[in-house]
Amino acid sequence: MMWRNYVSLLLLLFGLSTICAQIASPEKYCENSTTCNDCLNNASCLWCIKTSSCLTYPVKTILPPYSLCPLNDARWGACSINFQVLIITISVVVAILIIAFFVCLFCCCKCENCGSSNFEHKMQRQAEKRKTKQEARKAEMKIRHDEIRQKYGLSKVSPYARFENPA
Repeated sequence: MMWRNYVSLLLLLFGLSTICAQIASPEKYCENSTTCNDCLNNASCLWCIKTSSCLTYPVKTILPPYSLCPLNDARWGACSINFQVLIITISVVVAILIIAFFVCLFCCCKCENCGSSNFEHKMQRQAEKRKTKQEARKAEMKIRHDEIRQKYGLSKVSPYARFENPA
């Protein structure tokens, strides 16, 4: 309460009496407004075209009740846009943003899974290449060992073959 007095005093010093009136009592400011533009300068006011009056916005009920003013005749924020169109537009924009968020989330997850499956396929191909190279090296070493055994008469046919033929 004390800060309102200081703000009012400051605003009066600078000649901003209308703002002072809004801060001091928005109900009185809304009642004193006679035009839509004058009424909507204060965010706590609502202009009703049906009754051509400025009303205090009912904060407790979020949307103004039909008994106060019908939604298609209520103006808040701008005189050219009725409250019903404003609510529908905001709802559609929010729904589009939520859908876009989930589509992006789905695409990111799907692309991540595609990338990981591609990575897994690449790793499997590399493992197969390593395995075939290892088998080729094993076969090459076996051939070389067999050649060395033949050279020194250590063939694998029978381990007792060199004792049988002492030639």
